[in-house]
Amino acid sequence: MFRKKVPVEKGLKIIIVGGGKVGATLIQQLIKEGHTITIIDKNPATIQELTNLYDIMGIIGNGASYSVQMEAGIQDTDLLIAVTASDELNLLCCTIAKRVGDCAAIARVRNPDYSREVNYLRDRLGLAMIINPELEAAREAARILCLPTALEVNPFAHGQVEMIKFKIPEGNILDGMTIANFGQHITNAVLICVVERKGNVHIPSGTFQLAKGDIISFVCQRNLTRSFLETIALKTHRVNDTMIIGGGKSAYYLARQLCDMGISVKIIEINRARCEELSILLPKAIIINGDGTDEELLKEEGIERAESVVALTGIDEENVLLTLHARHVSDAKVITKINRLSFKDVISQLDLGSVIYPRFFTSEAIIAYVRAKTNSTNSNIETLYHLFDSRVEAIEFRIERESAVTNVPLKDLPTKDGLLVSFINRNGKIIIPGGNDCIKPGDTVMIVTTHEGLVDIRNILR
Repeated sequence: MFRKKVPVEKGLKIIIVGGGKVGATLIQQLIKEGHTITIIDKNPATIQELTNLYDIMGIIGNGASYSVQMEAGIQDTDLLIAVTASDELNLLCCTIAKRVGDCAAIARVRNPDYSREVNYLRDRLGLAMIINPELEAAREAARILCLPTALEVNPFAHGQVEMIKFKIPEGNILDGMTIANFGQHITNAVLICVVERKGNVHIPSGTFQLAKGDIISFVCQRNLTRSFLETIALKTHRVNDTMIIGGGKSAYYLARQLCDMGISVKIIEINRARCEELSILLPKAIIINGDGTDEELLKEEGIERAESVVALTGIDEENVLLTLHARHVSDAKVITKINRLSFKDVISQLDLGSVIYPRFFTSEAIIAYVRAKTNSTNSNIETLYHLFDSRVEAIEFRIERESAVTNVPLKDLPTKDGLLVSFINRNGKIIIPGGNDCIKPGDTVMIVTTHEGLVDIRNILR
């Protein structure tokens, strides 16, 4: 066992089983938010590295072992998170934790065999959450392919509202327009929440002037998204065909969704046995057994004519090169899967189009749950997304009861700088708020902010 001095307890006591990429990402975020962390992993080198990097306790061992969980302090732990490479081990860790300790439990489960049984497993095992990052990554990719102009599409209010990210092209009507003029001359049904310019992120005020090359995120009701994009002369039609390079779990989930939507799918996978498996699982898709990094094969399979190319191999460098190649030889909409978080600054400068980080889907869902479990009863967190390389958070709060932020016109609320109330969902009616609108108990409210760690709606106040 490796131990480091842990500070006076603050927040929740959390055990994380599995010190891989997702485990490390969770530690980094949860430590910042003041929680006490214990990490369990079988690999001594992993424990040594993580306990050297962070002020946590580390235990070498099998996280599904009763004695190891007892050593980690399961009996007075608030939450156990199992993110090992094995779905079955994750479920077993959570099952034992629920039997031994009075704690909540979250499991990462990625196997398609379990994907249709998630609700049953969660309910029968008494888990707080089951997360499938590959499935969530595929859903994000499918949303983008349905709206190829977008770099990202994030749903809120149970899918009623979308936050769309796109880049302002040269000659667009938005170039040179202020946020105030946008509301007056184009629409008040859309709110521009974030603007990234030359690497700097802004929560824009009414006087902020947009410019070509800006990457902006806006929110609006889902049924208004296409008409708004058409108003500003951007393409809105979904793709008709997709070439997916790599035949892993994410590729399967994405292909299944696209085939169900009537989009033609071609998957290139180097492993012959996996190709045979995919051909049975996805009878509507074309499965090609070959090396997706072979330029001649890609040309032969029609990459130059493809409407979209999605790089989903297990190697980040391959995905980056495949995307750059696709952009060079075609006009395809491209999506790149990146697993590692290192070199993000370099990646952001490569103009890869839409980049998907599957591990973020796991960490964001867990962090939203942890913040909801930590906060008071005034509000609860429904949804959380990290945007613009985690420099911005979009958080959807459910307002449980009256507080200092309710029944006060927004123009009179002393909110922090770098923060915007983006929409109010009141009994299913979406309000893009003006200064005279109020937050009321029963609403859900989305806050976009450059501040980290908001756990309660009252945190928006200075």
